[in-house]
Amino acid sequence: FGVLGMMIMVSSTNFITIFIGLEVMSIAVYVLCGLLSGNPRSVEASLKYFLLGAFATAFLLYGMALIYATTGSLDIREIADYVASGNFKPTPMFMIGLAMLIVGFGFKTASVPFHMWTPDVYQGAPTSITAYMATGIKAAAFGAFLRVFYTAFLPFIGEWSGILWLIAVATMTLGNITALVQDDVKRMLAYSSIAHAGYILIAFVIGDQFSSSSILFYVLVYTFMNIGAFTVVILLGQKDRENTGIESYAGLAGRHPLIALSMAIFLLSLAGIPPLAGFMGKFYILSAAIKAKYYWLAVIGVLNSVVAVYYYLRVIMAMYFREPSGELHRPDFSPAYSIVIVISVWALFHMGLFPRDFLLIARKSIGIFM
Repeated sequence: FGVLGMMIMVSSTNFITIFIGLEVMSIAVYVLCGLLSGNPRSVEASLKYFLLGAFATAFLLYGMALIYATTGSLDIREIADYVASGNFKPTPMFMIGLAMLIVGFGFKTASVPFHMWTPDVYQGAPTSITAYMATGIKAAAFGAFLRVFYTAFLPFIGEWSGILWLIAVATMTLGNITALVQDDVKRMLAYSSIAHAGYILIAFVIGDQFSSSSILFYVLVYTFMNIGAFTVVILLGQKDRENTGIESYAGLAGRHPLIALSMAIFLLSLAGIPPLAGFMGKFYILSAAIKAKYYWLAVIGVLNSVVAVYYYLRVIMAMYFREPSGELHRPDFSPAYSIVIVISVWALFHMGLFPRDFLLIARKSIGIFM
């Protein structure tokens, strides 16, 4: 049901079906977060996500209602035609509706200041569900966000790009700074996902074809980076508890060198180190910002990328240069986990070394998508 909801969200051109897709996806995830009913953290994660998610959904729905009240349509293509006509002038009601849409999508993409649910929910939910949320939900939310704003409201990008500029800077900065002090890998990856939402929002501010293609490319790269990293976290867990503290990774390179190497590749790609795909994703987004003369936004993005290197290296240093404090758990090398890790590593190198083909595919997708 969750995947069905995501597909409906990103393929719809009508506010009603976008909302239905969002709710189908969200209800499934509320249940999945509380899957470990005997774990208080899992139950807390489910309840917290449900309550805050319902509140954010109300904002999104009310924003859609206000847009309908001012434009007379729920179809984003019809809204685009109406907005592009010379007869339309943005009213206060229209701008309030636009702001409420940003709040609703901001919650689903874990953008600051709508991110407060993310660390606790990501840490409390089962790791496999956390990986699903960090990749699938975020990709679907950004896809719907992109389609709605670039199709219906692009003529008024000057009205909303300033707000997204501030949100992008706050999201990158707060996500990275807070991740610096985390000692739990799942919680660190949660704040990392917040920071990466900020990088993606840089491209949203610009509003041209290259920036929109960069968004799709970055979301694809981000998906492989996080699926790989969370798969390693799952591998190192035990049936009775999850080993998510950074100290649990101490000495991993000596005991399980292939797992440590894979995790290092995922973390270095998240940090944006060449020749991995994470570097090319950030390169395209920052290039789009520079091309559009958003120089300060590009500088802030680069500085945040430098800060992020530190907390990713903490885990790598623990794996390669620290002795284990106790006996390491022997991972369960099931074929499924191994295949996921191998495919993720291959994808990050392939997209990092040959990014042009994927960017062209993203550009063609934008032509169809929009």
